[in-house]
Amino acid sequence: MAITYKWSINQMNAHIQAEGEQNVIFTVHWTYSGSEEVSGQTYQASSIGAESFTYVAGEPFVPYADTEAFEAIVIGWLEGVLDTAAMAASIAAQIQKQITPINEDLYFTWMNPPIPPIPPVDV
Repeated sequence: MAITYKWSINQMNAHIQAEGEQNVIFTVHWTYSGSEEVSGQTYQASSIGAESFTYVAGEPFVPYADTEAFEAIVIGWLEGVLDTAAMAASIAAQIQKQITPINEDLYFTWMNPPIPPIPPVDV
């Protein structure tokens, strides 16, 4: 099956007023995640970050709105400045390592002895 990628906008920082506009976003905190289901098990990985933006008076301004349409605009801003192909490749590699591990954790048994059984209680 293919990896499904998804953006999440965790938070946006905005100037209350700047350059004659209100709620001018200057930082977007984001998560870009991917998931893939293989044999009934879901594997996930993500990349997180924050991206800064600067509004210059006179440029087109999109006013903040608490809507899915505005979320799509913000995602467009991120896709315009971030290397999403590289992020997707990194997420795919992380998921592949979960599906087909190349490393494992080993322990010395005397350092992690098994817990002794609890003796039965006579009633």
